[in-house]
Amino acid sequence: MNIIFRNLLRRKTRTLISVVGISIGVAAIILLGAMSKGLEAGYSSILTGTKADLILSQPDAVELSYSSVDESVGKELENMPEVAEVTGMIEGFLQSEGAFYMFLFGYPEDSFALERFTIKEGISLSDKTAHTQRGKPLILGSAAAEALKKKAGDTLRAGETVFRIVGIYETGDAFEDSGAVLNLHDAQELLGKPRQVSLFYIRLKDPQLRARLQARVERLWPNLELAGTRELADKQIFDDMMGAYTMVFAGLAIILGGVGMMNAQLMSVFERTREIGVLRAVGWSSRRVLGMILGESLLVCIAGGALGVGLGYSGLVAISKVTVMMGMSPDSMTPGLVAQAMVTVVILGLVGGLYPAWRASRLQPVEALRYEGGSTGQRVKRIRFGDMAIQSLRQRSVRTLLTLSVIAITVGALMAFQAVLDGAAESFTQIALGADAEIMVRQANISDTSTSALDERVVDRIAAMPEVAGVSGLAFTAVVLPEGKGFFILQGYQPGTFAMKRFHIIEGETLTRNRQMIIGKQMADSLNKGVGDTIVLSGVRFQIVGIYESSVSWEGLGGVITLRDAQTFMGRPRKVTMVTVKLKDPSQASAVVDKINRMPDAAAALAGEFIRQTPDMQASGALMNGISMLAIIVGGLGVMNTMLMSVFERTREIGVLRAVGWRRRAVMSLILREAVLLALLGGLGGMIFALVVSFGIMNAPMMGDMLKPVWSAGTFIQAILISLVLGALGGFYPAYRATRLQPVEALRYE
Repeated sequence: MNIIFRNLLRRKTRTLISVVGISIGVAAIILLGAMSKGLEAGYSSILTGTKADLILSQPDAVELSYSSVDESVGKELENMPEVAEVTGMIEGFLQSEGAFYMFLFGYPEDSFALERFTIKEGISLSDKTAHTQRGKPLILGSAAAEALKKKAGDTLRAGETVFRIVGIYETGDAFEDSGAVLNLHDAQELLGKPRQVSLFYIRLKDPQLRARLQARVERLWPNLELAGTRELADKQIFDDMMGAYTMVFAGLAIILGGVGMMNAQLMSVFERTREIGVLRAVGWSSRRVLGMILGESLLVCIAGGALGVGLGYSGLVAISKVTVMMGMSPDSMTPGLVAQAMVTVVILGLVGGLYPAWRASRLQPVEALRYEGGSTGQRVKRIRFGDMAIQSLRQRSVRTLLTLSVIAITVGALMAFQAVLDGAAESFTQIALGADAEIMVRQANISDTSTSALDERVVDRIAAMPEVAGVSGLAFTAVVLPEGKGFFILQGYQPGTFAMKRFHIIEGETLTRNRQMIIGKQMADSLNKGVGDTIVLSGVRFQIVGIYESSVSWEGLGGVITLRDAQTFMGRPRKVTMVTVKLKDPSQASAVVDKINRMPDAAAALAGEFIRQTPDMQASGALMNGISMLAIIVGGLGVMNTMLMSVFERTREIGVLRAVGWRRRAVMSLILREAVLLALLGGLGGMIFALVVSFGIMNAPMMGDMLKPVWSAGTFIQAILISLVLGALGGFYPAYRATRLQPVEALRYE
């Protein structure tokens, strides 16, 4: 073990670069994992923390916010002989002052579910004086209060409404403590779901009465689901989606980190070839050499993992102090999450160190002692073209290929992600352009397009404008198919409106009345459904009257029902998600957009610009920028590691160049050219990698229609720019170090 520590400390700079590169990936895993764990713990607390026996909700909802149950059901439940207490709850999220995403919970003021909300400052919602103050009352979670710097008595703007914070509460769950609790009626109004709740908590007079109540509920409300609190908590898939995203990121970290570690360890083996030859000559076995190199790799990864855990914790502390983000807090960093991160880095150490360790163990003592430098120990032929930068990269082909792999994966992953985002943007744009509309409108001040609930009175005002030829409202949601068969994208349109013309009916007929559906061909084939069949979504039955094809790829993975059916299904009567507007004179589009934006609660944009202005796409763009920055740092460290090794290995060569008259500027230019050339070649490889990934996505069942990449010149230009930045950042310090070498000392370097 001592020799392993000494070997790593002899190469402090290279070891530090490897540790930092690994730690960044681990910190990202910690942050994403904390978000996933926070959501999981939050849902568990919401559903099980009330001590309710059962929960009644809409089945197969993607998330609690999408579940809708009529409030009148609660009155009937209260009168059932098996039931002791019933209380409704509505959950949703929107933009608030200082927070892009903020979860809101609405309860009746006398709800037994409020018992676990401990008031730390101010008063509770049930206090009689809560309604005597100016503004609608609200109690704010302690974590949200700290992040938003609010206290009891302050105001908080949520959406278009200003609330008075009458109290600060604490539940002990970071997710709930990052949100706010409102009176049920106020929350319904704010979320655009009047007389609707997400679920009902039910306390039984006797737990043995569950089966009898279950039979009664199934008979009265066959479209609803009665389940135990733990059963429903286990069915929530939003946190599972975040968990899957974390696993994808962990896999990418293993690949990038593994290749980077392999590169660093191979450099170490090449540099120490003669040293390893001496060890073999004095009796070290192949197994002992293998253990030494593998031990170095594992130790570097464990050190990087430990630093990454520290960075991740610091990041959670910083995030929790400045903003509210889905319950992310230091408490979300569980021992299990830390263990997952450390297992990841151990795998990374094994993957990255195994080949270099095996290569070192295969070195023959005599050949190793004769080694004079280079990438393989063999004589390398010069190629017939290119300057010294190209010759240097060619001479160290193994190292060059490994670094190219890191850059290609980094740049390729970014390109594929950007292409998928551009594809999603183009698909949404086609909703308007395919209907020959010029303008699209949504609700203002929302955090996600799915939460948009634009009142039909606003739609009527738009339709009454003299410049408007027609409007078409759209209600949009998604549900989980039974038996885990994926998602079903559900849209609602008024039959006969101009927007319906873009659905090309290939079998059957179009919509004419409620409880009918036209279904996308891909979904019809997947579910083996045809005209005349019925389909049940979240307990609601529809008859399929037609099968359509659409120019928007993901629309084939769902169906279209009437607008009234969709509004009832979503629990948003007389609300629409978006509106497409067709003008009498398209040249007036910009003026009409300005006119609509002066209406309260409406956000309009030209059809071609609408999706880029939605909060979803802006959040995705911010995420893309964050991932790009992370990739540039990790990729830049990889290039820096390679170029530093090149400088160390060529110390005598650089000394000769300086001795024969090369200026420092010329040496710096040589090293920078190598770094930039290496990064550009990696960028070209990344383009190929991205095209291969996108081909795989397009040919994946179902996913290919949902995530159809779109390639633009901007995506390729961005990839080249990222490559140039990688080369410049990764090459600057090695180039600077090379210029500081003194000719005499460099010529003596061994």
